[in-house]
Amino acid sequence: LANVPIRHCLEPSICCLHPSPSSLVSEEFHVIQGGKSNKTRSTVTAFSPPLPPSLQEETNEQKLYKVANELLLTERAYVTRLYLLDQVFCAKLTQEAAKGTFPVDVVKGIFCNVACIYAFHSQFLLPDLEARMCQWESRPRIGDILEQHAPFLRMYAEYVKNFDNAMDLLKQWTERSAQFSAIIQEIQKQDICGSLTLQHHMLEPVQRVPRYELLLKDYLKRLPPDAPDRSQAEKSLQTISMAATHSNSAIRKMENLKKLMEIYESLGGEEDIVNASNELIKEGQILKLAARNTSAMERYLYLFNNILLVCVPKFSLVGQRFTVRTRVGIEGIKVVETVNDAYPHTFQVSGKERTLELQASSEQDKDDWIKVFIFTCRSHALQVSSVETEELGRRAPRWIRDNEVTMCMKCKEPFNALTRRRHHCRACGYVVCWRCSDYKTTLEYDGNRMNKVCKDCFSILTGRTASEERSEAKKRGILEIEAAQFSGSSLVCGFLLYSEKARPWQRVWCVIPEKEAVVLYVYGAPQDVKAQSTIPLLGYSVDDAPRAMDPPCSFRLCQSKSLHSFACESEEQKRRWLQVIRVAVTGDVAELQTAGTLSVHSRPLRHHHTPKGEVM
Repeated sequence: LANVPIRHCLEPSICCLHPSPSSLVSEEFHVIQGGKSNKTRSTVTAFSPPLPPSLQEETNEQKLYKVANELLLTERAYVTRLYLLDQVFCAKLTQEAAKGTFPVDVVKGIFCNVACIYAFHSQFLLPDLEARMCQWESRPRIGDILEQHAPFLRMYAEYVKNFDNAMDLLKQWTERSAQFSAIIQEIQKQDICGSLTLQHHMLEPVQRVPRYELLLKDYLKRLPPDAPDRSQAEKSLQTISMAATHSNSAIRKMENLKKLMEIYESLGGEEDIVNASNELIKEGQILKLAARNTSAMERYLYLFNNILLVCVPKFSLVGQRFTVRTRVGIEGIKVVETVNDAYPHTFQVSGKERTLELQASSEQDKDDWIKVFIFTCRSHALQVSSVETEELGRRAPRWIRDNEVTMCMKCKEPFNALTRRRHHCRACGYVVCWRCSDYKTTLEYDGNRMNKVCKDCFSILTGRTASEERSEAKKRGILEIEAAQFSGSSLVCGFLLYSEKARPWQRVWCVIPEKEAVVLYVYGAPQDVKAQSTIPLLGYSVDDAPRAMDPPCSFRLCQSKSLHSFACESEEQKRRWLQVIRVAVTGDVAELQTAGTLSVHSRPLRHHHTPKGEVM
């Protein structure tokens, strides 16, 4: 593997090389789903070396062995799943697509570079781990193997970025093509699938890299400080952690989709709830009071960000657990407490479709349900646009410039050059992603011609709720404050170069606001609606001594193990920042106001120093 460049794993020549299934030995393992165990057969080498007798009395060495062995066992199971995705699902769908039943590009769009990922793990990483565990008594280490292979994990970034698109294509063609759906259903019935759907198996590559990170941290925790393996293990952890950052933002979405898939299966696959815009808010058992005789009937509620499902339990040992009895849209829902002498802890949920009187198990349970209903309804309400509603669509807006934002001004997802590009709403001028701008309506200022608008403007201008509107079902966090809101009333603000703990330098917009004079906000650009991070300055020490490895006019903020490095355009700009920061770290707010009055807003770095968007 040392002789194979990283780029080769992305080339077709490598991707086409797969171990022959006949050369793989079967191994039994269990897949747990819904409390039951499904025995499944995998197609990976079944050798598991016994623990060397010499290690049985050495507790710490035994723990290291167990971590390494867990890495091996999980890698075997993972390669089996990759084999299933690439050599079974992808291969059979590609074979059918070649007949012209559906486009070959659809299959490529769904499975992305899973062939490269499978080739790397089955031909390189797994065999090396197998060999090392057989030699564990003479070579008790895994850091060298992980350091050698960790750079190849960068290929996961492409798979993660494509995941949303893959789920959309899978759903679209399952509904559009009967033959496409039949092939997937046929494979899912096989023992190798373990009674899990294709969507479940496609989640595993997204979760695998963070799994390596956790296992390696556990390994390092038990590794002695003077162990010969420590240096290589720490280097491999650094590389793997960087690769895991590509998955972190997607992991939350994947976990949400996985939960939606479980609910989808428990409802018998009848409800169309598996969608990236859907989010489960709360679920639980409750009693429903009949409208006529007030008898109590057992129900199970699923509260999503856009709909309430009232379900009836179905007594079944496997498969479907509930049947949906009532659907109530979140928009316009009203929740009030009710008084019923015969049935305590009751409240009423009234929507456009139905009005329900529900009984909770306790007063606390009732309060929890009422609070979550109110919070969900408020979160579902449309955001108030900064453009006056009566002027919306009648006058051309001022467009926010592309270089003034680094993330969508609606859903707050970061932009990139491939899958999430910048678009302008023709009604309000905001910079949004394609998901938040996939709407069209007529605008009066443009002669009533059809124009692309964001989801909020679409709802205001047409009076109809955007079909793919996402809920903002979370409280406004400390980072979710617009940069422009702070920059107008700040002690000091401007572009700086920034590096945290020796990471690559990047150009950021920094602000110390008047209202929070002891906090430094770090944004990607002056118009971003959410900060990348915040630094509470109180207690930090300031070091402005020149360092050879840093750019000119730099300074550092240090506290315990935290190190934040900044670089200015000039010594004058550095002086202005330090004038405020040296007071902020002491917490003297009154003196800060004086320092802020003397300071002038920092000028932006000239483009010849660090071009827009570049990392030093």
